[in-house]
Amino acid sequence: MRVLLVKTSSMGDVLHSLPALTDAQQVIADIQFDWVVEEGFSQIPTWHNAVNQVIPVAIRRWRKNWFSAPIRAERAAFRAKLQATQYDAVIDAQGLLKSAFLVTRLAHGDKHGYDRHSIREPLASFFYDHRYSINKQQHAVERIRQLFAKSLGYTCPTQQGDYAIAQHFLQSDEGHQSPYVVFLHSTTRDDKHWPEENWRQLISLMANTGIKIKLPWGAPHEQQRAQHLAEGFDFVEVLPKLTLAEVAQQIANAKAVVSVDTGLSHLTAALDKPNFTLFGPTDPGLIGGYGQGQHVIKSTVNSMASIKANEVYQQLSSVII
Repeated sequence: MRVLLVKTSSMGDVLHSLPALTDAQQVIADIQFDWVVEEGFSQIPTWHNAVNQVIPVAIRRWRKNWFSAPIRAERAAFRAKLQATQYDAVIDAQGLLKSAFLVTRLAHGDKHGYDRHSIREPLASFFYDHRYSINKQQHAVERIRQLFAKSLGYTCPTQQGDYAIAQHFLQSDEGHQSPYVVFLHSTTRDDKHWPEENWRQLISLMANTGIKIKLPWGAPHEQQRAQHLAEGFDFVEVLPKLTLAEVAQQIANAKAVVSVDTGLSHLTAALDKPNFTLFGPTDPGLIGGYGQGQHVIKSTVNSMASIKANEVYQQLSSVII
């Protein structure tokens, strides 16, 4: 059975789709998925063994110069690749007009998606042959699992979903490594950052544990923050610039993670790694960490600065010490 999944972005949304693939694979033995995903996240689907082919799309980049000759050529090549296969089902888990119009409608096969009451952008549902009512008041992972079950004709499992990617990154010599934790200190919104002073206080509390701390980063300003956090602490390592897969490997082999509200927090959940996620103005609600060992530390006044380092250390130490 050949199925096309349309789930293009963001990082968290893409990761949230993985348990549904595991469900389908356990029920339909010969099922294989092709996956249309934004080019920046194209590594993620390759980590799941139910995925046969990744079809990168670049809507974010294309729309900046939609009608230029090079972009027209890229769009034509994407369309040809998309239409090269007749699918048994096309599942649009994105639920946006742009994904439905620019991707789903072009694919060959019966098209499945949320109905207009369940979808983020109701007009998108008109591009589907089959539309399903799925309660919005549940975690995104569960919504996607139910969409897959209804689209492919099986009963959605009741047990917690399995991302089925952690084993891809675990190192066989993990027991010989010095134990470490990963601090995910970077995020896109300023008001979701935990102040550097608080991070350094937490690092100070870790000084006598014998556990190292690793700090990944993506952009130059994030590297600078990591260097500020590590200054004066010889047990803190600022990692080199890593690919997403390399970051995943660092997380998968850590004892635990402390993170702000960021896409890499969802990656931590997908890797079944204990994670203590700090929330200030944002609400974990229905899109927080889903998986084993996911802990929410939420400010009572919606301010990241109000989350004390000692509170985080107490919860973290219960896992690592």
